[in-house]
Amino acid sequence: MDAERSVANALVRPPPDLEPHDFPFHPQPLLEQTLPMGAMIEIENLQKRFGAITAVDGVSFQVERGTVLGFLGPNGAGKSTTMKMLTGFLPPSGGTARIGGHDIQTDGLAAKQLIGYLPEGAPLYPDMTPEAFLLFIAEVRGLSGAAARARVAEVTEKVSLQQVMRQPIETLSKGFKRRVGLAQAILHDPQVLVLDEPTDGLDPNQKKEVRALIRSMQKDKVIILSTHILEEVEALCSRVIIIADGRLVVDCTPTALAAKSRWHNAVRLELQQDETDRVKSALADSYGASHVEKLGPASLLVTTKDRRAILPEISQRAQKEQWKLEGLHVEHGRLDEVFHDLTRAGSRN
Repeated sequence: MDAERSVANALVRPPPDLEPHDFPFHPQPLLEQTLPMGAMIEIENLQKRFGAITAVDGVSFQVERGTVLGFLGPNGAGKSTTMKMLTGFLPPSGGTARIGGHDIQTDGLAAKQLIGYLPEGAPLYPDMTPEAFLLFIAEVRGLSGAAARARVAEVTEKVSLQQVMRQPIETLSKGFKRRVGLAQAILHDPQVLVLDEPTDGLDPNQKKEVRALIRSMQKDKVIILSTHILEEVEALCSRVIIIADGRLVVDCTPTALAAKSRWHNAVRLELQQDETDRVKSALADSYGASHVEKLGPASLLVTTKDRRAILPEISQRAQKEQWKLEGLHVEHGRLDEVFHDLTRAGSRN
């Protein structure tokens, strides 16, 4: 409901009997911008309090162009609140954010012109069609006439909305509503995209299309991606920030995050079943019984305390002792395990 009220306050709703191009609304023309070469997003000591509750507690980070940032945290960690402050939908209690050098509080119009935002729940006008809604958003964003229609047609194709463009939004599936929300976020070709659960409600084919779209846009933009789907982080993100209890707890690459997993560099052995006990005993002598786990009748997993690379030495030993191997596999680490360890109660300072 907060997101819906924010959008309602930000936009003037057109009367239902008017087409968007007939609506007597005159948005301020897009400002000419000289975009900085360094960080496109600068967040400094951002805070948000709701009475006695601190939702965001001194978050600071910068993001440069060409970055897809995975913004992660458990429910209630402050992710959506941070994104609402970053996009100007919610005033901070302390600190600030700058988009392309423009302070979101003191130079909000210039900052917002650089942002495309898909909020949680993708609030839309239910009695409008996607076509009418996107043409209306185009006018709000400073486009009109043939240019507006051409851009709407372009983004409609990018998010595969063609078949429902003249169907009332309230009749659409959750997946199609999500795609309408994504279309409005990219309509004005923003320099900064803030996407809160962009694949929520999409089927596997639609998720694949949205991920391909994000990859195609990442070179010249900053994309902040909030998601609970960790495979999306591995597939799309060049950097990961995790927050918990309103505080930043980690800022690194997905590879560095996976390296924190106890399964990083672990080796999985697939064996002929009659070899399992013999090989398990040999490995336990070398690495310790607690570091050799039986995954199944013919499968073992070997870990080390220091997560060092052990594949070469296990391979050499297998050849020397003529183990009946069916396969050797290296684990790169499990993000879900690291996420749990970093965000669970009592695991943080």
